[in-house]
Amino acid sequence: MTREPRLMAVHAHPDDESSKGAATMAHYATIGRVRVVTCTGGERGSILNPRLVGRTDIEENMPAIRQQEMTAAAEALGIEHTWLGFVDSGLPEGEPLPPLPDDCFASIPLEEPVGRLVAEIREFKPQVLTTYNELGGYPHPDHIRVHEVSMAAVEAASDPTRFPEAGDPWTVSKVYYDVSFSPDRIQAFHEVLIAEGLESPFAEWMERRGKTPTRRVDARLEVSEFFPQRDQALLAHATQIDPDGFFMAVPRDIEARVWPWEEFELAHSVVGYPDEIETDLFARIEE
Repeated sequence: MTREPRLMAVHAHPDDESSKGAATMAHYATIGRVRVVTCTGGERGSILNPRLVGRTDIEENMPAIRQQEMTAAAEALGIEHTWLGFVDSGLPEGEPLPPLPDDCFASIPLEEPVGRLVAEIREFKPQVLTTYNELGGYPHPDHIRVHEVSMAAVEAASDPTRFPEAGDPWTVSKVYYDVSFSPDRIQAFHEVLIAEGLESPFAEWMERRGKTPTRRVDARLEVSEFFPQRDQALLAHATQIDPDGFFMAVPRDIEARVWPWEEFELAHSVVGYPDEIETDLFARIEE
């Protein structure tokens, strides 16, 4: 393609970008431009790193802390970043589930976040956009809403009659769903750790989520070269990532040998669909 590659990744909360397709973004940032759009500030997130639990200075300033973490993660990946400006919905728990807060991302009318994302798309002009599938990747209300907003905004961005105040129309050539947390990937890590006499933290994950339907893989990128940038970005989200936890459990030499890829499902394309698994998200795009 003649125009520089531009990739937009739409995520629900700060830290999602570092755990889903981060190495792919770091790769494309070396040859083009990558912009992450984070839909919420993660204000209702809990401290998930046991080393920081009980820190009142963090708990009382969570929105500002998470913004600082996001800035550091973006720098680690070499990407651009913008906030869509909505409030975290939180993860409802209980039986039955409590209602979502009235002001949150998953509760407000869809048209408002769609309009804001249309403006981002028309300004940045990405050929490729990555987002979550219709299940949200996992059933967090903000992740499901990200799917709804992303797909509606891609459609509206190309229509000159929709949101005319948001700029000139722009057609996104391809939309991919991230499938980083595939059962096949987690199973592969679990088996190799056990085979090499190491402790696997994935048994509980497979019990809870291992029956998730396997998604189709249309693109598989070998990006192990960029795992260090991904890890640096993950650790930048110190409130969310335990350095001794799930995301850091597989020795990186084993990870690079067993599963050096990040995978994506092609959800929408105006340039056709591949006959075989592709190794470039920008394949078949000509500009």
